[in-house]
Amino acid sequence: MPRDNMASLIQRVARQARITFRSPAGPAFGENLHRLQQLLDEVRAEDLHLAPRGPSAAAAAAGGGFPWTGVVPPVSYMHICETESFSMGVFLLRSGACIPLHDHPGMNGMLKVLYGTLRIACMDTLPPAAAASPPPAAAAGGPCHRALFRSRQHYTPASPPCLLSPHTDNLHQIDAVDGPAAFLDILAPPYDPQHGRDCHYYRLLEGSPAGAEPPGLPREVWLMETPQAADFWCGGEPYPGPRVCL
Repeated sequence: MPRDNMASLIQRVARQARITFRSPAGPAFGENLHRLQQLLDEVRAEDLHLAPRGPSAAAAAAGGGFPWTGVVPPVSYMHICETESFSMGVFLLRSGACIPLHDHPGMNGMLKVLYGTLRIACMDTLPPAAAASPPPAAAAGGPCHRALFRSRQHYTPASPPCLLSPHTDNLHQIDAVDGPAAFLDILAPPYDPQHGRDCHYYRLLEGSPAGAEPPGLPREVWLMETPQAADFWCGGEPYPGPRVCL
């Protein structure tokens, strides 16, 4: 059963996000961000009236069809609220789904797993280096960028929120591991192409020989900017949880 304070909890998260990201350069930002992180860590799937679901339920939510046939999207988004300073919603990933490597220009972000397991790879962009050149595989592709591959970790509902900032862990790839998964997502400020906050996708320009152990982390890598992958798109679903008023 949902907890008695479920409505007040998601409302408190939204209010704290508004306070935190209204002045991201202010002297109290660190303290406010920590408080928001604490509140977000308390949120569970039942607080938002969510439960893990299989392919049949996913197809029903999308209006019919079968997974991976072009009818049911691999990822869905439930919008909760948005202001000029932040947006909040829930992403639902089907089993085996992947949100490709992408960036969040000039944005802060917080991600809390609600159910399932996510593998999240985090990277930072690096300034251009005169002596560095991209690998030959990049010759016929899009723009290339140096990056620091910082981490690749598994997150579950028992994990603390995953954080990103304009300069740290700003690029990430999110994979659903061993079943469907969902996470509560806060971005501050929201994406807005008109203000230079468009989403860009990337491909990692490296590969290990078959059977070889992957290189250790952190390490420098090259990324190629790419169009959105043809097999990735995000659908929309109604948010079933407590109403948030700001």
